[in-house]
Amino acid sequence: MSVNLNAPPSSASSDSDASEPKECETLDLNVGVHSSDSGYDAEMPPDCCPASPATVPTKTTRSNSFGSQLRSPKPRRQRTTSVNQNTINSNEAIIRSNNRTIYTAGRPPWYNCAGQQVEPFVIGICGGSASGKTTVAQKIIESLDVPWVTLLSMDCFYKILNDKQHEQANRNEYNFDHPDAFDLELMKDVLQRLKEGRKVEVPVYNFVSHSRETHTKTMYGANVIIFEGILTFHSKEILKMLDMKIFVDTDADIRLARRLKRDIMQRGRDLEGVLKQYSTMVKPAYSCYIAPTMAHADIIVPRGSSNIVAIQLIVQHVHTQLQLRGFKLREALAHSYIGQPMPDSLKLLPTTPQIKGLHTFIRNANTARDEFIFYSKRLIRLVLEYALSLLPFRDVEVETPQNMPYKGKRMASQKICGVSILRAGETMEQAVSDVCKHIRIGKILIQTNQLTGEPELYYLRLPKDIKDYRVVLMDATVATGAAGK
Repeated sequence: MSVNLNAPPSSASSDSDASEPKECETLDLNVGVHSSDSGYDAEMPPDCCPASPATVPTKTTRSNSFGSQLRSPKPRRQRTTSVNQNTINSNEAIIRSNNRTIYTAGRPPWYNCAGQQVEPFVIGICGGSASGKTTVAQKIIESLDVPWVTLLSMDCFYKILNDKQHEQANRNEYNFDHPDAFDLELMKDVLQRLKEGRKVEVPVYNFVSHSRETHTKTMYGANVIIFEGILTFHSKEILKMLDMKIFVDTDADIRLARRLKRDIMQRGRDLEGVLKQYSTMVKPAYSCYIAPTMAHADIIVPRGSSNIVAIQLIVQHVHTQLQLRGFKLREALAHSYIGQPMPDSLKLLPTTPQIKGLHTFIRNANTARDEFIFYSKRLIRLVLEYALSLLPFRDVEVETPQNMPYKGKRMASQKICGVSILRAGETMEQAVSDVCKHIRIGKILIQTNQLTGEPELYYLRLPKDIKDYRVVLMDATVATGAAGK
């Protein structure tokens, strides 16, 4: 059993609270996405910026024999939903290819074997309208073979239009390709938070109504963050955040043909309006704002997603960078202390005849189940008592019932939070609650990816202000415990 008293608080934790109920979402990288109460078949308006899937429950009513309205009985909650279609749906936060599932909403922050947060590799993809930027991004993601990636589109950050601008947009007279059409400040803030591994709420833009949806999509940082858009290289601040800059160079005639097909078939525009918008705004904006940024590109990809050679070169470079940044964690952990003394921060419960006796019951194959549980709880209680004794204490003086002064000790910090690593860590929650009155409990679910052998963080629920707490990290290690470490 291991207890970490100074586990580094996750920066993503400030956005979740253990006191608020939250359903645990789990992912199966071999099958699809599983959610405790929502699936991926929810309908969304056409041509929205890709968002994390959500299900909106509908309220139904029925009438009794007297004509009054009665609520229908609450349907049984759907426990799991899996999706196996080998397709790419822009409304889903996943990409499926070659029997693999890639989660494109990211995941909470990643740390190397030294406990230092690893910065993700950020790729910026720029190019003209309908040049194939999103398709190139998906091809890169599919070839990378990394389970965690965040795909962020600049289209999500169009500004909210006023009434006059709405009228212009309906007449195809509003310039959506001008830098002023984007909320650059929000864009920079979201990208910076993703680099830090923090949770962000990204707007969802509807191109049919030229407005933002009322809901947002939740995203995290990841091993790789891909940011794509027509003006990705326009802001100097965003350029500094990009580790690799790619420009998709597609012939103007091809871009026009794609735009005509997309706007007419998917966005309900007419031919005359699309051509008017292209000639008066899209084409001039490309010449003035987009084409000049090609000078910032590290790699120029002609012909877009059909350029397999360019995509493979990009993938090789990204793999090299991920290796250098320490995303391959398990092997480094396994060999980190071979031939070296154990660190001073590792404390072992002193071996006493009582401890040996408890271990004798626990390790005996003939111990009955109820006895195993009883003696395990005793041992867990002793481990936690010993762990709390390692925390800092301060000197205090109190008065006894006999009016005598007593010089004692009191814990220096009253803010202590227990965090259990699911599922074994839950066995220690009752013991920590027994010894720490009103302690707050957080939960983390970590599982090993069977394909890569690397630990992955699947679920996180922590107090918003956990950075101000002393953390007791609980994991009842029965086998290796490598995933939790």
